[in-house]
Amino acid sequence: MSDVRPARPGPRIPGRHLAAGLLVLVCVAVAVALQVAFPPGLVALLPSPDMHELHPDFDTFRASAVALVSGGDIYDTPAKLRNLNPPLLTVLLTPFALLDALPAYRLFVALTLLMVVGAVLVVARELRLTAGATTAVVLVVLASSPLHGTLLLGQIYGLLLVGLVGGWTAERRGHPLLAAACYGVTVALKPSLAPLLLLPLVVRRWRPAAVGLGAAAAVTLVGVLIAGPESGLRWLRIGLTEPVPDTADNASLPGLAVRLGLPSAVGTLLGLAVLAATLIVLGRRRRAVDPAGTAPWAVLAAALLMSPIAWHNYLMLLWPGVLLLLARGAAAPYRPGRAAVLLAVAVIPVSWNALWPAGEWWAVPGRMLYCAVLVAYWWVLLSSSGRRWRGTSREVSGVSEPPAAAPGSAAGPSTVAERSSSASRSSVSSRSSAWARRPVSAGLDEATGSPASATGTADAS
Repeated sequence: MSDVRPARPGPRIPGRHLAAGLLVLVCVAVAVALQVAFPPGLVALLPSPDMHELHPDFDTFRASAVALVSGGDIYDTPAKLRNLNPPLLTVLLTPFALLDALPAYRLFVALTLLMVVGAVLVVARELRLTAGATTAVVLVVLASSPLHGTLLLGQIYGLLLVGLVGGWTAERRGHPLLAAACYGVTVALKPSLAPLLLLPLVVRRWRPAAVGLGAAAAVTLVGVLIAGPESGLRWLRIGLTEPVPDTADNASLPGLAVRLGLPSAVGTLLGLAVLAATLIVLGRRRRAVDPAGTAPWAVLAAALLMSPIAWHNYLMLLWPGVLLLLARGAAAPYRPGRAAVLLAVAVIPVSWNALWPAGEWWAVPGRMLYCAVLVAYWWVLLSSSGRRWRGTSREVSGVSEPPAAAPGSAAGPSTVAERSSSASRSSVSSRSSAWARRPVSAGLDEATGSPASATGTADAS
């Protein structure tokens, strides 16, 4: 009798993991091919001294700051782009008016890079990601098109990311009012993110809701008072009359509607429906929604889909929510495959748009990529926020949660965060562009990335 035993088959890899791995490889291959086919990349243009054409967003911000210092109109400057941001942002960036344009831009780029990488590292540390996962995430972020476009244009998304991560971290550590204040200040800097302040309302957290709305109103008023009352009225007029850009890297639903030849109002109504559905789902599951989970990021994604302008570079604001899917035992399901794909699509450079010329029917699917990516982010984040996952964010950090109250019993705080904060505060405190198809805003040829001469008005944001 032979004692030779048949070899045991190796572990089987689930089909969804194989599909995720394949999609990641496709994204990397497309990114490499586009970098080779359409040089130079956005990073290679960073040293350029051409503020007017290559760094127009920061040029707009600084021009408004100079006007504020000199007593002029912050919305009437010689910059190429029109400033669409509230007076508060100009007040915040006033120190850059003390420097010449090019040194100010280079300082802003350095600070933005530090803010983005720092925010990602803070989230990774809070989630206790492994060193390997953290390194991989940072490398993907550094290689991503949204970061490259943000640095080259001189946009403020690094600043917004810091505000959002600050609010999320405060919520996670059991300080919901501080979190609401951080979110309120961030919304005051970029009002298109305002739906984020509705989340406390739908989950019936009244005090955080009041603090968030109050903080947004208060700092907005401070900005208007410093810049002058007329600045607030001028900003409102500009915001209400600015058309929806017909550019491929405008990922919002109104932008997609315009590219499809439909009125932008169609996209706005669809975006409102997406936002309403998001809030209704979270409201119905409010006892299972963790404000330190993916819920706020799902609302942010819905807000971007509804906004008239949501450049592809805004995608970086949603990365903290994606990182939650990489943490075992966090307040979200462990979905590394989905997280990997959502991060990988961001490495595809904006030279992708060179493959899909405007006006050609066969190019429509390609020009829908950025909107499709944003929809995918929204869906994954929302679907990950509606259940109480085994092992919450508090348990990861050594804070256990009391069991949920039985139906009909006297219940305490209605959310995971409030229960954890009230029961375990001492334990918590013990823990330590988007270029192509953007000729007016990017100043680059939409196909090749070379300087263009088009002028006009766009979102300097």
